[in-house]
Amino acid sequence: MTSLLGRIDHHASTGRTAWHRASALGKLALAAGIIGVAIFSHSLMLLAVMHAIAWMLVLSSRLPARLALLAAAYPLPFLGLFLISRWDGTAVTLLVLLLRPLTASLVSAWLVGTTPYPDLFAPLSRVLPRQTGDGLFLTYRALFALLARSERLGQSMRLRGGFGGSVRRRLALAGEGMGTLAVHSFDRSQNLYAAMLLRGHSGRICGCRHFAHRSAADLLSLAVAGVVAAAAILLWRSA
Repeated sequence: MTSLLGRIDHHASTGRTAWHRASALGKLALAAGIIGVAIFSHSLMLLAVMHAIAWMLVLSSRLPARLALLAAAYPLPFLGLFLISRWDGTAVTLLVLLLRPLTASLVSAWLVGTTPYPDLFAPLSRVLPRQTGDGLFLTYRALFALLARSERLGQSMRLRGGFGGSVRRRLALAGEGMGTLAVHSFDRSQNLYAAMLLRGHSGRICGCRHFAHRSAADLLSLAVAGVVAAAAILLWRSA
C-alpha cells in the first residue's frame, strides 16, 4: 500500500499532461460532480457513462492502468457484506452497487494522481475549519512514513517468529506492535510540531493559492463537466 500511494503521489508531481496543468479547484469540482452523480443515481446507463468518463480521465492523465486498477480495487474487500445485504437477485442492482464505489475510487485516483497534495488540501483548508484542514494535510503527509514503519515492523516480527506459536501469543504480539506504532506516531507528531514552531509556523499550513491559478487547461475541466451535466440530465431517469 505504501508503494502504491507513493507511486500515485510521484505521478502527481512529475506528470506533464493537461490535467496536471489544470487548477486543483476545477478538478475538485469536477471530481465532486462525477462522484455525486455516481452516488445518487439509480440509472445503470448513467453509471456506466460516469464509469467510462472516469476511465477517460485516468487514461488521458497517463496514470498507469494497473496502478489505477489497484487503487480502485481497495473498496472491493469491504463491499461484500453490503452487496449481500442490498442485492435483490437482479443483475442490474448488482452492477449498480459495484459501479458506484468503483467509479468514485477511479475518479479519486485520477484526482490524487494529477494534483500535488499541497494544492489538493489548500482549497479544503478554506472551506473546513483551520485545524481540520491542517490536520488532514499533516495526516496525509505522515501516512507514508507510518505505513512504511508498520511494514518494517511486520517484517521484523515475521523474521523473529512473531507470527508463530499459539493464538494468544500472536494476539499479544499484535497488540504490542499496535502500541509501538501508536507511541511512534505520537512521538513523530510532537517532533514535527516542534520543528514547525522553530521554523516560524504561522498557524496555517496550506496557505498557498496556487490551487486557484487558472490556465488554458481548465477548459478541459469545463468541457468534461459539461459532458457530465448533459449525461445526468438526459439519463437520470433512464432504466
